[in-house]
Amino acid sequence: MTTGTSARQTLPVLPSRPGVPQRWYSRFFLLDALAGLGRVPGGPALCVGRLSASGRGYCGHDESVSIRDTRASLTCLSAFSGLGGMDLGLEAAGFRHVGCIEWDEAARRSLKANRDGKWPVLSHRDVRDAARELRPADLGLEVGELDLLAGAPPCQPYSKAAQWAPGSRQGLEDPRGRYLDDFLSLVETFLPKAVLMENVRGFVAGSTSALAHLQEHLAGIADRTGHEYRVQSQLLDAADYGVPQRRVRAIVVLTRLQRPFEWPGRLEPRVAWDAIGRLPAPPDEVDLRAKGKWADLLPSIPEGSNYLWHTSRGGGLPLFGYRTRYWSFLLKLAKDEPSWTLPASPGPSTGPFHWENRPLTPQELLALQSFPSDWRVEGTRRLDQVRQIGNATPPLLAEVVGRSLVAHLTGLSAATSPPVLTIRRCRPIAEASPVIEVPTAYHGYIGDHADHPGNGKGPGVRRATKVASAGRVDR
Repeated sequence: MTTGTSARQTLPVLPSRPGVPQRWYSRFFLLDALAGLGRVPGGPALCVGRLSASGRGYCGHDESVSIRDTRASLTCLSAFSGLGGMDLGLEAAGFRHVGCIEWDEAARRSLKANRDGKWPVLSHRDVRDAARELRPADLGLEVGELDLLAGAPPCQPYSKAAQWAPGSRQGLEDPRGRYLDDFLSLVETFLPKAVLMENVRGFVAGSTSALAHLQEHLAGIADRTGHEYRVQSQLLDAADYGVPQRRVRAIVVLTRLQRPFEWPGRLEPRVAWDAIGRLPAPPDEVDLRAKGKWADLLPSIPEGSNYLWHTSRGGGLPLFGYRTRYWSFLLKLAKDEPSWTLPASPGPSTGPFHWENRPLTPQELLALQSFPSDWRVEGTRRLDQVRQIGNATPPLLAEVVGRSLVAHLTGLSAATSPPVLTIRRCRPIAEASPVIEVPTAYHGYIGDHADHPGNGKGPGVRRATKVASAGRVDR
């Protein structure tokens, strides 16, 4: 445990504000006070969705909040900012943003819609351009003054989900993997006290791991600047930190401070019902019907199951071979369990689907990611909103890690109060929805289907073997 003294202060119960629940008002005031912004919130003009005035589902603790005095406003520069999930969590932990780097136009609009003037969205849209041109003085800083550089480099080069797409999951051989070098160039330019990175499991494990390359690059920075960064990494499941979603991510922390960095402890889990169980029904004019060849099969699959229900090892009809499809194929949420990982680019049969046998709404996706209910997502639903939400770091996970970083950077003991973005439990949980019989249109698929051939013989291995064989023929 980090040593040092800590100071506490208690915010008084603030006066009510029309349209803003007391618990929300005090917490938003706290969140921006920590960031040195002094904002008193009003309701946004537009938003993807809003919970009821009771504030159910978010920040549901005492009316006054005990907070830590960090003595100073800690600065953060964000790269690959996206929808702002990591940024929001770090803000809740006590960081003040000096800049956000993001190239996607819809994501840039989302950042401005939620924190315009408070998180400067920099004119350097591409991290590659920022690595060449951005300097600390541009942000009013000296070299070495920045407290934290945070970012989630593109995950596709390291993603297991990419094994189903030809030419993907190439690690640093993928051109998108080179954005890591650009991010590390920002490290050398700014020499922040700490660096936070979030990515998929393959970023730190397996054949696509970037850890060795990272260590090599950091050794070069040490040689050129005299500043040595220590690398710590862990695989954290967001569900272990109060996020109602199973989402295992590699969290990498680089620090040049001599004091130890302590990883956060686990929090009480939340389930899908806590986040979306009592959200208002989607408007009738919104078409949320499942699409594609297999859409009408969803009602015959129990909550918490996927296509495996309809294999020789499941409880339904043998319509598929065991483990011959990807895990999220016809995957359905269970009310009493966390959601599975939300995808950024789902196909028509890609779950998780709602237990009502339909795709999730943007409001539901935001809630399962632990975003506040009024977080705005710009762009079209399918092309922009789902992608931004699915690519985001869960804000609550970022807040929990951010609180540990605050303790590391200040030398104070870690906060023990509930996180600002904590999701309230919602009980009782409704009973599981009943299933129906398989529609007759699918009865023609009943039969003996070959199962997956075994570990090491899946689509990625078969594709690699085919490519190698083609190369031998060419020679």
